[in-house]
Amino acid sequence: MSERLLVLVRHGQSDWNLKNLFTGWKDPDITELGVSEAKAAGQRLKALGLTFDTAFTSDLTRAQNTLKLILGELGQTGLHVEKDQALNERDYGDLSGLNKDEARKKWGEEQVHLWRRSYDVPPPGGESLKDTVARVLPYYNQHILPAVLRGERVIVAAHGNSLRALVMVLDGLTPKTIPSMELATGVPLVYRLKADSTVESKQVLEPVKA
Repeated sequence: MSERLLVLVRHGQSDWNLKNLFTGWKDPDITELGVSEAKAAGQRLKALGLTFDTAFTSDLTRAQNTLKLILGELGQTGLHVEKDQALNERDYGDLSGLNKDEARKKWGEEQVHLWRRSYDVPPPGGESLKDTVARVLPYYNQHILPAVLRGERVIVAAHGNSLRALVMVLDGLTPKTIPSMELATGVPLVYRLKADSTVESKQVLEPVKA
């Protein structure tokens, strides 16, 4: 049986990441740096000799284009890709499009920190991390995990918060520990799973320091 391989990659830097804006379900593309990050992620995966049978991504451009660039580096531009809103970034509601520093001035440092880093306190009109987990995990359990356990080599390109929902399960993190965990843009997390869906090994493909 093929190895049970699951690779998670947060999209490369987006235009709104660069501008320090709350993004959520808004749809900016990746920057030139984001393109470089995505290509570098593909190169690091290629260096390990990894290829994929199935790919999943969100309904948002920055994740889709990151995946496209990664697969281009792997010579797998024709790979079948499943796209779904379930993997979208956390919805920041009324904060979407606002500069993070301006939001702190408007609502206060403590309140904005609570919205960003608590597990179950949503911003006005948006989702908490708990809400995001509640939509990501069913999709993972129904679509992504079965493919991995069938022996398909799977890559998921998505977002900081939607991927944190998966890392929470894979790494055995709790509602207390997951909010402080950060995922860098364009850095692949390579998981190999056991038959019971628990993690056999994890490898973080950090970029090579100059």
